[in-house]
Amino acid sequence: MSAPGHAQWWLATLGRTVVWARLRECEAGTAEVFDCDGNTLAYDSVDSARAALLDAEFVEFDGLDAEDAQARGFLLAELVPPQGADDAALRAAMVQTFGRERG
Repeated sequence: MSAPGHAQWWLATLGRTVVWARLRECEAGTAEVFDCDGNTLAYDSVDSARAALLDAEFVEFDGLDAEDAQARGFLLAELVPPQGADDAALRAAMVQTFGRERG
């Protein structure tokens, strides 16, 4: 991760639905994951947060390339991390459903 507080986006897909999670490193070296239910989950380190996301079949958005996105049924350009003025507004955008499957 870069600097404490920097958001790192992760995603999981199911059909044409994308579920996002935001991972942030805290000043003390701990980490927080904001999930699609609006929960902020605390972890003792960035590594443990990353491991939990990987166990839940999330992948790091920054590591995705066009081929990875296509394997999940998406164009890379379709996958844009959600935005919101605050976590309450962000929660509503943490699950995105797209149109029909690409052929």
